[in-house]
Amino acid sequence: MIDAGAERLALLLGLSLFFGFAFEGFYAEELPRRPGGVRTFPLLALAGGGLFLLEPHFAAAFIAGLLVVGSWIYAYVRRELKAEQPEGMFMVPVCNLLAYALGPIALTQPPWVGVTVAVAAVLLLGGRRPLHDWARRVPAQEVMTAAQFLILVGVVLPLLAGKPAIPYTTITPFGVWLAVVAVSSISYASYLLQRYVFAGHGTFLMSILGGLYSSTATTVVLSRRARDEGMTPELQGGIVVATAMMYLRILLVCFLFNVGLGRLLAAPLLGLATVSAVAAVLRARLGGRSTTQADPTNPLQIWTAFAFAVLFIAISMLTTFVRSHLGNSGVYGLAAVVGVTDIDPFVLSLAQGGASGLGLVTAATAIVIATSSNNVLKAIYTIAFSRRRESWIPAAILGGIALLGLAAAALLPR
Repeated sequence: MIDAGAERLALLLGLSLFFGFAFEGFYAEELPRRPGGVRTFPLLALAGGGLFLLEPHFAAAFIAGLLVVGSWIYAYVRRELKAEQPEGMFMVPVCNLLAYALGPIALTQPPWVGVTVAVAAVLLLGGRRPLHDWARRVPAQEVMTAAQFLILVGVVLPLLAGKPAIPYTTITPFGVWLAVVAVSSISYASYLLQRYVFAGHGTFLMSILGGLYSSTATTVVLSRRARDEGMTPELQGGIVVATAMMYLRILLVCFLFNVGLGRLLAAPLLGLATVSAVAAVLRARLGGRSTTQADPTNPLQIWTAFAFAVLFIAISMLTTFVRSHLGNSGVYGLAAVVGVTDIDPFVLSLAQGGASGLGLVTAATAIVIATSSNNVLKAIYTIAFSRRRESWIPAAILGGIALLGLAAAALLPR
């Protein structure tokens, strides 16, 4: 039976050797006189781990060793500055400090922590050029957008946990913001794929990704392009396939927040998505492939998220009011009205039970009605923004899908 201490020591040696080999392989030609490597890193890790175990409560011995290592690194940095060789001047000291800290990490933390630290360090070390290329390609505004997304997820959401339900609804502030995070995550992921992974892959694929975060916005963009380029078959197919993705996005959101509602909507929404996708492919195959498309607009903004949350709460209150005074018929009428706006807050409100006393069948019917109403709006946008005679084709397809949606809503089991 191998002792646990021996396992930790073997892990420490293995990880430090792995780190040292990667370090030497990367800097062998660029910095032949650099400190650190396949012998130094294991020794530093052993020293760091041993000094930490000598006095783990205050880590005084480990800190003293850290000061010694820091002095050694300071001398190296001064020498490099005098020699005017800034290449690797900071990465080399950081790697040596990390090797020293790897000792107590491997000896005291769960094994996955040490493995993760070592592997991440090696990947970052070897990925210097690709990472620098990405840093040059990504605009500063994208970094700010990513920071905003982290604020939405990591700061605002935890602060709302445990808050009471909002008056006149059954939803909590945490539920509202969780819905904001869910929709923002889908939209942001789709935008990143569209801009940085599949950029230049043609209109049809861009329409699929665009439909994941807003089929209405995608319809407007493609219709405006059609005004300048003509309503080509590929643009027609792109407008229709964006609607197919709308159905899939709504179904995903419903499953995330209400499995029962998602199951009830699975058949009608998947059926409508399939019909839309088939119609889109048939239209797109009539024309050639286009690689020109407008740059996608980043859908993630802090104020947009707050506006979504306010609209979500307002629609939840309005749905409760309509349900209590006009019954289910009033909810269906409201669904038809909100379909000409952003239907995501309405869908999320019903998925989270924002309207008290509303059954699953009523909620599912209202959601399908809202999607049909939204398709009618997109058909109008297609004609209005393109101003092309051929725009009647995608508009007619969207109108037909809207009628199928109403039929599916009527056939839902009561």
